[in-house]
Amino acid sequence: MPSNAKSTRLVIVESPAKAKTISGYLGPGYIVEASLGHVRDLPRNAADVPAKYKKEPWARLGVDVDHGFTALYVVSADRRQQIAKLTKLAKEVDEVYLATDEDREGEAIAWHLVETLKPRVPVKRMVFHEITRPAIQAAVANPREIDRDLVDAQEARRILDRLYGYEVSPVLWKKVMPKLSAGRVQSVATRIVVERERQRMAFRTAEYWDIQATLAVRDAGEGPRTFHATLIGLNGDRIATGRDFEPTTGRVKPGAGVTHLDGDGARGLAARLDGRPFTVTRVEEKPYRRRPYAPFITSTLQQEAARKLRFSSQQTMRTAQRLYENGYITYMRTDSVNLSETAIAAARRQIAELYGERNVPPEPRRYTGKVKNAQEAHEAIRPAGDHFRTPGELANELSGEEFRLYELIWRRTIASQMTDAVGSSVSVRIRAVTDAGEEADFGATGKTITDPGFLRAYVESSDDENAEAEDAERRLPNLVKDQPLTAEELAAAGHTTQPPARYTEASLVKALEELGIGRPSTYASIMQTIQDRGYVSKRGQALIPSFLAFAVVGLLEGHYPRLVDYNFTAAMENELDEIAGGDHAAVDFLTSFYFGSDVAGDDSVARSGGLKKMVTENLSEIDARSVNSIPLFRDDEGRDVVVRVGRYGPYLQRTLPGPEVEAAPVAEGEGNAAEDGGADGGAAGDRVSIPEGVAPDELSPEKVNELFLGGGGERKLGEHPETGEPILLKSGRFGPYVSSGDRKSSLLKSQSPDDISLTEALRLLSLPRVVGLAPDGAEVLAAAGRYGPYVKRGDEFRSLDSEDKIFTVTLDEALALLAAPKTRQRRAAAPPLREMGADPLTEKPLVIKDGRFGPYVTDGEFNASLRRGQTPEALTLEEASEMLAEKRAKGPAPKKKAAAKKAPAKKTAAASEATPAKKTAAKKAAPRKAAPKKATAAKSTTAAKAVKKAAPAKAADRAE
Repeated sequence: MPSNAKSTRLVIVESPAKAKTISGYLGPGYIVEASLGHVRDLPRNAADVPAKYKKEPWARLGVDVDHGFTALYVVSADRRQQIAKLTKLAKEVDEVYLATDEDREGEAIAWHLVETLKPRVPVKRMVFHEITRPAIQAAVANPREIDRDLVDAQEARRILDRLYGYEVSPVLWKKVMPKLSAGRVQSVATRIVVERERQRMAFRTAEYWDIQATLAVRDAGEGPRTFHATLIGLNGDRIATGRDFEPTTGRVKPGAGVTHLDGDGARGLAARLDGRPFTVTRVEEKPYRRRPYAPFITSTLQQEAARKLRFSSQQTMRTAQRLYENGYITYMRTDSVNLSETAIAAARRQIAELYGERNVPPEPRRYTGKVKNAQEAHEAIRPAGDHFRTPGELANELSGEEFRLYELIWRRTIASQMTDAVGSSVSVRIRAVTDAGEEADFGATGKTITDPGFLRAYVESSDDENAEAEDAERRLPNLVKDQPLTAEELAAAGHTTQPPARYTEASLVKALEELGIGRPSTYASIMQTIQDRGYVSKRGQALIPSFLAFAVVGLLEGHYPRLVDYNFTAAMENELDEIAGGDHAAVDFLTSFYFGSDVAGDDSVARSGGLKKMVTENLSEIDARSVNSIPLFRDDEGRDVVVRVGRYGPYLQRTLPGPEVEAAPVAEGEGNAAEDGGADGGAAGDRVSIPEGVAPDELSPEKVNELFLGGGGERKLGEHPETGEPILLKSGRFGPYVSSGDRKSSLLKSQSPDDISLTEALRLLSLPRVVGLAPDGAEVLAAAGRYGPYVKRGDEFRSLDSEDKIFTVTLDEALALLAAPKTRQRRAAAPPLREMGADPLTEKPLVIKDGRFGPYVTDGEFNASLRRGQTPEALTLEEASEMLAEKRAKGPAPKKKAAAKKAPAKKTAAASEATPAKKTAAKKAAPRKAAPKKATAAKSTTAAKAVKKAAPAKAADRAE
């Protein structure tokens, strides 16, 4: 690094990890230190406000709204020691370089550092989008000034969010519940999730049927002999499918012009078609071509990491942050799909090396982003440097999470510069006529990929787990018009319509991006915030809104609709982008939003008088009881069933229609009034608490009746004769159960909560029942489990044929059952499905076997599962050889290394199913490394060399 030997430079970055990496690329004249993230911010509470400002009318906001929206910044208590250190260093050097991230947040941190440290030496801004030696040296050689437009945009966003949160949140405290929070983006994100749950609550299932036909050709030639077709029409009318039904009624949409088959109708038609001739009436073949996906931006990386790796947004960004700070990938907060010329050249060179020249297109691919105002990080997320390291090369350097995410990024980047996937698609129509003259039309589609192109490296996943993968093939026989076919099987198939899927973090990020809400730096924090605030919880990957979220969103929609309007929120993002571009003044933007403007749009907050006027004038109009009530339905007895959001949690209430008892007034700051009206805290009616874990759309009439077992959500059946403790009948997420003290037992399938007796409850609580002792002294038990009643001795289980036998089975009967062989024994090794011959590469015999997860090809050492669309009959020897070659390229599972710790740690199993298991080798004092899981991004290639276990995950050094 060229520099004046007499001068010393202080380089300030955000995190210690970033500092460590960069310091290795700079010479001895550089001191690299971390700021530990943001060094100052608006006051978090009244205690943070300096004494001289406490009496100011704007002190609670931390923003002087009457004088140009001047922000009051205070140094965070946990940053003071580091600031003192940086201040001291700034006095001892000749220059200060601010090397924070290149987006708005990073620019703002750099500005705050200058304002806080007040260095008396020259200050320069160095920016880079990857942490490699050439990039860092180029950044030092080409510094610039701090971009005040970017700083103004970040500051405007911060002030805007403070005003929104501090003015709207008190409304929630008074009308819903204390300590709630509202946020400009978090409230809109919560609304999206709530709206989807409302759709699910209103959804009504419909049943529809069709016929699945297995048709055979007389002379198949090279193609398969049989294929599947589905009934699509009858007498010229289309057969009803899921899209033909109204989601809120379950009835066929008016004017749909379809034939709705029920089970009897489908089975009857299948019977009438049995033995009838089938004829091909139409064959349409079209070329198939699929272009590669653009390289990752922040939102698409989060989406694919969620789909393929099951990472949360936070997990993805934490892992990406580590990869970036250690020099493995480029900057990970970006909405630009552009690749630099250096990156394109590196990708094309690596494609030629790993996949062959024929997979490199004649011209480099250039992508245009869909994001209207792509932010300041001007390149997509890709492997760092001018030569991409393959995942196999980094296997020993990365933790399991890092390896998997790096492989995902590497594959996507490489695939983005590969050739198109090409092939052909075919659509076939077949007709059969019954003896009664009914014309039944069947349809079948096929797809053949002749050149996978980029699909060799990467296949994008879908939010619909049942969707067909893009690299899946469906081969049909060679068919021509008027060709006769024979029906080998005609099976009536029933289907039910499904409610819209709940959002996952991946699909919610996608929805926000499509709406133009949020930016790369905010997606992960939005996902975390709505969960931390109690508005949304996760069940698996699905996001489920709480009843509290329903109340908050209902209040905002009813009284402040502009604040949660999607177009308005997106327009604000665009205005912030204009500030970043120097096209709009931050003060004018904030003044209009807070105090109002006559020149603003008709539906804007500004035109309605501004945020300040909106929240103060409308407060008295909000009825707390109404906003905390979520109507469900009217039951069979004419009672209105409503969810109330109460001070101690949500509960159900059912009342007869009529005027409600007027709610008692609630003092300011006491929270919601949902429980404070009427003689008993509300209108007359039954109440029952809603158990934790019950989702809003699960409150069907049947579930509500189950919860109303007897007031209060539980019913006392009596007292336990041995302990004196009450025996209670309760309802949980998985159904009714009885409990007494620490003991619980679910009701049997043959029992009803309406008529269960104390005697029956005592019998349930006695389970598991000790039947007796086996000859070897082991206890023989009878109990009810997830799969029904059973008897047990040690690790041996046998099913009972009825629940009554749990209490009546004798020891001799139980021993006889246990002595009998299991009805589902491990089957003997099955013969191979097909013997293929010798592998052209290794000369080992190849066979196709039927495994636990489907058919696979093996040479006795390596296995490769058949891909979607491949069948044991149609798989060629060349395809099988190539699949196994890809598996062999990964190499055998590497040896494990023992951790240098006093206490032994749990072992991590190798995840690759393609490599044979190897014994663990331990090396003293060597850090143990977690094995990365099987590559999840599409197909494995020779590029992913040895998938070795990687270094343990380092703690995230980010401090933001």
